[in-house]
Amino acid sequence: MSPAQWDLPPELCCRPMAFVALTGLDVVYNAIHRAIWDAFCANRRADRVPISFKVLLGDHEYPKCRTKRTSYEWYIPKGILKTGWMNKHLNLVPALVVLFYELDWDDPQWKEKQSECATKVEIVRTSLQGRNTKVAVVLIQKKTPLPPGEDLVASERASALCGACDLSGKSLFVLPHTDHLVGYIIRLESLDVEYLSFAVNRNFYIAEFIYKDPHTFHVLSCRYYRTAYSLVHELRAHETNMLEIKTMAGFINYKICRLCFQHNTPLDAIAQFRKHIDLCKKKIGSAELAFEHTAWMSKQFQSFGDLFDEAIKLGLTAIQTQNPGFYYQQAAYYAQERKQQAGQLCSHEPGVVYPAPDPLETPSGALDFYGQRPWRQGHQSIDPPDSEKEKQGILALQVKERDVLHSELVIALLSNAVAQFKKYKCPRMKSHLMVQMGEEYYHAKDYTKALKLLDYVMCDYRTERWWSLLTSILCTALKCSYLMGQVKDYITYSMELMGRASILHEEQKSRIEKNLIKVLMNEVPQPEPDCDLTSVKTAQSLWSDRISLAGNNEFTIEVQDYVPFVQCKAKFLYPSFHIDEPVQLHVYVRADCPHPVRFSKLCVSLSNQEYNQYCLLEDTSKEKDILETSTQENMCLVPGKTRKYCFKFVAKTEDVGKKIEITSVGLMLGREMGRYVYLNWRGGWGDAASSHETLQASRSFKRRTRLPEQQLDWDTVTIQSSTMIISRVPKISVQLTHEPPALTNEMYCMIVTIQSEEDTVAKDIKLTAGLKPGQDASLTQSTQITVNGSEVCDDSHPALLPDISLGDLQPGQKPLYIHCMSTGSRILLFHVAYSVSATVEGKDINCKCHKDETVTLETVVPFEVAMKFVSSKFEHLERVYVDIPFLLMMDILSASPWPIELVNSEVQLASSMTPIDQPQSQVEGVTLQTSECASECFLLKCPPVQNGTSTVASGHYFISWKRKSAFAETSVVRTIVILPHVMLENIPLYVHAELPSFGRVRESLPVRYHLENRTGLVQDVEIGVEPSDAFMFSGLKQVRMRILPGAEQEMLYNFYPLMAGYQVLPQLNVNLLRFPNISSQLLRRFLPSRIFVKPQGRNGDTSIEAA
Repeated sequence: MSPAQWDLPPELCCRPMAFVALTGLDVVYNAIHRAIWDAFCANRRADRVPISFKVLLGDHEYPKCRTKRTSYEWYIPKGILKTGWMNKHLNLVPALVVLFYELDWDDPQWKEKQSECATKVEIVRTSLQGRNTKVAVVLIQKKTPLPPGEDLVASERASALCGACDLSGKSLFVLPHTDHLVGYIIRLESLDVEYLSFAVNRNFYIAEFIYKDPHTFHVLSCRYYRTAYSLVHELRAHETNMLEIKTMAGFINYKICRLCFQHNTPLDAIAQFRKHIDLCKKKIGSAELAFEHTAWMSKQFQSFGDLFDEAIKLGLTAIQTQNPGFYYQQAAYYAQERKQQAGQLCSHEPGVVYPAPDPLETPSGALDFYGQRPWRQGHQSIDPPDSEKEKQGILALQVKERDVLHSELVIALLSNAVAQFKKYKCPRMKSHLMVQMGEEYYHAKDYTKALKLLDYVMCDYRTERWWSLLTSILCTALKCSYLMGQVKDYITYSMELMGRASILHEEQKSRIEKNLIKVLMNEVPQPEPDCDLTSVKTAQSLWSDRISLAGNNEFTIEVQDYVPFVQCKAKFLYPSFHIDEPVQLHVYVRADCPHPVRFSKLCVSLSNQEYNQYCLLEDTSKEKDILETSTQENMCLVPGKTRKYCFKFVAKTEDVGKKIEITSVGLMLGREMGRYVYLNWRGGWGDAASSHETLQASRSFKRRTRLPEQQLDWDTVTIQSSTMIISRVPKISVQLTHEPPALTNEMYCMIVTIQSEEDTVAKDIKLTAGLKPGQDASLTQSTQITVNGSEVCDDSHPALLPDISLGDLQPGQKPLYIHCMSTGSRILLFHVAYSVSATVEGKDINCKCHKDETVTLETVVPFEVAMKFVSSKFEHLERVYVDIPFLLMMDILSASPWPIELVNSEVQLASSMTPIDQPQSQVEGVTLQTSECASECFLLKCPPVQNGTSTVASGHYFISWKRKSAFAETSVVRTIVILPHVMLENIPLYVHAELPSFGRVRESLPVRYHLENRTGLVQDVEIGVEPSDAFMFSGLKQVRMRILPGAEQEMLYNFYPLMAGYQVLPQLNVNLLRFPNISSQLLRRFLPSRIFVKPQGRNGDTSIEAA
């Protein structure tokens, strides 16, 4: 039977809508009528009432209504559902006929038009022939009607018109033709539409009418559908009505599931569908037509999958484990089963032809009831009325089924399932179904599409190592490539089926290997088993054409995409090679085929193609058969044994520091004179399964079988796909002689000693020395290096001095001087490069060697300088006074671990300070050990400042020093220290004293005090002397005087010491009446407070004088 027979009727699949007939509209010649029709049909929104409108003539002939029975007793129905019933009530018999008539309430010809309208209504009723279709009248008026109750004339005439037309008041409507036409029409659509219709199966019909009613809830419709579904399965089922019962059950199930999806209750839909399948899957019917049952089951799953997919598009959410793909997959499964059953049941003898007359023909060309047989329509008994007709009908169905393209049906369903599983990210389900699609294409003899699908899926199965599945797919792909005459694909799949990825028996592998050898020898291979004979004949002619072609005999297979019977691993012997030794490369090859196979060429491609010529192995016997024994035994691969091939070459000197990589390894099977194939291992190793196998081998705890010494364990061969060419090992020694740490700002001397241990002369020696690159930028700015220790480094000197040419190596040393301007740790690099001649594998090369030495150099401060201002009594001063002498003290504290010699020191005063005597260095020639301190002082004073600045600069202090070392002559370093600023103040009265340096007990000690007025005012001064227990004194104890501006007053006292030792002098108190803020204590700080008193000596005793 044709596939269309199992399709659901379009009337069942569409949404039931109320059918409303519009009559009285001339939509062709009347613009107003056309506008009304467009308002009904054009651009209908989803929120409007679902109604189907048609414009019909007033005397349109509707389907005739049968005479209703007064009783259904003794009534035997001829079937469940007529084939034309749904179409009749959806599209032919309207639920409502609306008559449009142009009539205004104030029309002058009211009576005539009223009669005309009544006549048209009567014509409509007559054409309906007694059906319960409702009739309504719509008056098209030009004026907008008044609100109800205000227009009395309209009310009277409306009542009269309803009486003349035999209509109720609810069946008369007014449609003003105004700007709000669409709004009035939407109000018209809200009519309460009543539907009445009955048939044999009342519950299905009632459900259909309720479903169409826009004002009833669909749950009520679903309830009637479920009742109808239960009643269908209560019918007595036998072979003659089994198909009708299943057909009707499928219709009702479709309606129930669709309503559940529309109500957003997908679980109810799934439950109903599962119940439906459980009830129907065993209702097979006639065994001779079993393929009809599987076709019906396939259609049920497909229809549910379509409903599920439609619901998802409308917003339903599906998941991986519950999506339409599973239902499409099951539909494809039943379609495949249908194909198998058709092959078994429809395989007649060659002489069997389609019966005549055709038992499937009917007088009307269609069935009266869904699911019935054409040759016995309306028959409801268990036994068929005519056994001969039954046989002829079954035969006709079988013959038609034989012509059905089952593979196309299966492929379409599988394609839908693949799309769903791809959408919901189920890769393995997608791959599984794509394999089935490929096999169906193969059975449909569409080998191109079959091969394309299978080749796409095989990538995943290779990677995941599903060998059994891969073998099955490869066998189908091999058949496709053979039947299409695709040489490269045939070679590729043959190589895989011969190898470790195949689970075929040895006999099958041997047959495939022999066919592969034939192809490589440019011969026609033997046909693959179980192929279509017609396709085999076509394929043999294609292969013969391939052999006759002269070109297109070279093929390259990228092994990383496949799992061939040959495995390869290429590795460098070491991660790096010196330039003066040959680079060694090993290639391991292993075959897994049933019989030994010989290759004709093995070549390794490297990143530097100039070395490829040294990594080539080629069979010299060009004309020999591929199976013949070669003179080169190592060109033959024995199954299960690993062959090792060694290559070596001398690297070029310009490749020092560069990486050499294995880009690919190529192995050629066949002969250039015939047909040959290159197996290309990108990166030198690995196929589609190698990564997983290597990982598995590394994790395996199995004890490895010990092999003989001649044999290699394949799993123990590691991969080293690249190597680095490094310079020759230098045979020189680099010694650094210095005395760390370095001192800030000194020219630190480092002596580099280079000694050669080469057998020949080391030439063109160059030294690069300085700060190692990659360190902090501040170190680069504060480090300079030079080879001349006598010059002072500045910013023009680099931190790294490159390529200092030393010529050929001679005994000697090279001093370097490093100037570090900041403290901290810095890494210094000493790079010595030279060239030397060497012979490698009989080839003379000029090797460039280098040796690096690094040293971490600490830089410390050589000394610390402390500066302070003190008075003449060595008291600390926070401020100094104009023209009053003070001392600048300098303390130099050594922080160097090495002795420091202070060559000289110098103070350079600012203009705000002047020396009282000529300043001379007091530390010249002093050598300081670690933590020792040297001090010197300078007597200074500050003249008056013109601009009245309170803080003045002091100047600079220069220290010339050098490291005292017997290691090397060191240069003098001049360090500049900025002297601190000091506060300068004016004092109105300056007091100072003149007295001997010491006194003697009981001897007069003259003390002279000078009071100098440093203001422009007359100073009133009160002076008093406080007594002391250690002295008696003579002079004015308390006096008041005036001192003129700029004048000086002198006061003389004689002190008489009473005690020996360091004694406190009597204190002189000075009060300035004009400057009360100036304290006596401030003025006393300029006066001596103590004096040393010697004891009284005896005559002739010189010891006291000496003391």
